[in-house]
Amino acid sequence: MADLQLLDEPGVVVAAPAAVPVARKRRDKRGLAFWLAVAWLGTVAFCAVFATMLPVDDPILPDVSSKLEGFSAAHPLGADGLGRDQLSRLVHGARVSLTVSLVAVLVGTVVGGTLGTTVGFVRGRTELLVMAGIDVMLAFPGLILLLVLLAYVGRSLTTIALIVGLLSVPVYTRVARANTLAIAQREFVHAAEVLGARRRRILFREIIPNVALSVAAFALVAMGVVIVLEGALAFLGLSVEAPDPTWGGMISDSKRHMSDAPHVALVPSAAMFLTVLSLNFVGDVLRRGFDTRDANL
Repeated sequence: MADLQLLDEPGVVVAAPAAVPVARKRRDKRGLAFWLAVAWLGTVAFCAVFATMLPVDDPILPDVSSKLEGFSAAHPLGADGLGRDQLSRLVHGARVSLTVSLVAVLVGTVVGGTLGTTVGFVRGRTELLVMAGIDVMLAFPGLILLLVLLAYVGRSLTTIALIVGLLSVPVYTRVARANTLAIAQREFVHAAEVLGARRRRILFREIIPNVALSVAAFALVAMGVVIVLEGALAFLGLSVEAPDPTWGGMISDSKRHMSDAPHVALVPSAAMFLTVLSLNFVGDVLRRGFDTRDANL
């Protein structure tokens, strides 16, 4: 587009600076680290979904001749104290970690997010009663309550995921309520109220879509916390029953071989570390992006 021409003085034409295109795309500030984290999470998710279809060894079948074997063509990530392939156990262990984290985060997000958004928008006595109950739930030591429930109900994969999800509901409720209170004061919400929109329409069209973005970013970070929690339970022998492989169980089984075969512990520890780090990094980047989008409304 040609530069605009302005008349500075009679008979004198001054060229004004070219207008900057409004539709110019912003430079991608996420960087290489973000996409590496996404690639790692995609790899872990692929392994978890297609674990039984991948060309890896049986994760349960022992092989004494390969006991504590290092990195080799037969065992790319080595073998554990019973000769079981580390790569195979790592792939199948990803299914346990991701299943627990996804189900727990889904339960916490749906129940806690819905409850927090509702009371944050309705306010009044309902909010006081609900938040008082949330504060009472947060007063209980979560880990002790988790151990008691696992001892009473059982240690199946579904049970662990549901219990962790229910115990995380208060946290999601507080996060969703805080975001609802902030968004309810925004200009577009006040504009909808002035135009006569019903409260239900404001809640579903204006509040919930914006709160969902922040809660989703928080959920990614929470998934990392749940993975570490499941690993801690498996390390203590309180996760899924052996010999099903879990990352925490692999670390627990390798503690007796730390002196002569440290790779047995380093492999699952590195996998858990990279997964949690990637979730935290991606969640933090998305949260900053959502905050920027909200600030420009």
